[in-house]
Amino acid sequence: MIRKLKIRFILLSMSSLLVLLSVIVVGMNVINYTSVVSETDEILTLLSQNKGRFPDNQPEHNGGNDIPAPELPGMGQGNRLPQHMSPELPYESRYFSVLLDPGDTVIYTDISRITAVDEAAAIDYADKAMDSGKDRGFVGDFRFVRYSEGDLTRITFLDCGRRLDSFYTFLYTSIFIAFAGLITVFFVICFFAGRIIRPIAESYEKQKRFITDAGHEIKTPLTIINANVDILEMEIGPNESLTDITQQTKRLTSLTNDLVYLARMEEAENTLQMIELPVSEIVQETATSFNALAQADGKTLICNIQPLLSLNGNLKAIEQLVSVLMDNALKYSPEGGIIELELSKQNRSVVLTVFNTTNTPIDTAALDSVFDRFYRADPSRNSETGGHGIGLSVAKAIVTAHGGRITASSKDNRSFKITAVFPT
Repeated sequence: MIRKLKIRFILLSMSSLLVLLSVIVVGMNVINYTSVVSETDEILTLLSQNKGRFPDNQPEHNGGNDIPAPELPGMGQGNRLPQHMSPELPYESRYFSVLLDPGDTVIYTDISRITAVDEAAAIDYADKAMDSGKDRGFVGDFRFVRYSEGDLTRITFLDCGRRLDSFYTFLYTSIFIAFAGLITVFFVICFFAGRIIRPIAESYEKQKRFITDAGHEIKTPLTIINANVDILEMEIGPNESLTDITQQTKRLTSLTNDLVYLARMEEAENTLQMIELPVSEIVQETATSFNALAQADGKTLICNIQPLLSLNGNLKAIEQLVSVLMDNALKYSPEGGIIELELSKQNRSVVLTVFNTTNTPIDTAALDSVFDRFYRADPSRNSETGGHGIGLSVAKAIVTAHGGRITASSKDNRSFKITAVFPT
């Protein structure tokens, strides 16, 4: 159990860190990408306002006074370069535009501000932009904007290669750093996990040791009480008070034995002696011993056991498991009820199921709690059933010690089914 707790702690810690790092990395890169697109679109908007070129009257910053700069080759007319844009931007940017007639036929290409694209390539880029059906988007490393100039359509492309390279470099670097940090934290958590859960492990071990020691200590006074009751019955004859004492000491003895057995099973989870068992014969013999009790209570016991099944397990533990499940089914089924036990091979697992009808509704929301110690679905039936709510906890400990899993279910809220799955 402590090992499982340690693994769960590591998984929970790493999952939380993974989610946190994922949010940070994704958030940073989304912001970075949005910034690249926003900056590019702003430049394209400026170009679209000037027929695919930068404005010619861009301000030159000189001592706070705006001095008109000399006209640049190929520049449009009218607008000024915004104050927040660098005056070097027209020289640094690589762009081209394609003009199309109303029939989407290319009538003019302006590739004077780029050398990496010839006229054929520009037309090909324009065709791809038109095929996308978008007014803005990417074609390769080029961001484009499509807009109307009267009856004509101009598509302006801006080279975003450097910006995208920077984006991808940042993306891969952030992923690598996040992954490296995740691996580093994983080893750190693995190193300190044992120390973190040590107080819990020590407390759990003390609890199990206390149950075992207390169980042994309680057995002695219970034995003495039973012996004294027998002597009193011999001296004064049968007595209602003595009968009650005998019944209660038997219940307390049974509870003590179950608690000690449960503690031992949990301690033996990784050291239980396992051998190859003829599980079909074991289950058949154990279940058959309940036939007489079922008939006496007016209940129907049905056993469907697939023959010749084997299982790597512990003989006494498997017998105890079947006894616990059958005893539970008999206690909580009504008079005239049906108990069904089935053992079968499913895929690579041996599956044991015990089904019984009930006379009280089953709360399906509480089915996960039936394996908790001292849990009762109907506390008012304590005296009627004579149980103490620990049998299914023992069953779960046995199945877990065999590397299996156990579940509880109810189809119609009027029946109860326990399913134990053992690996083979």
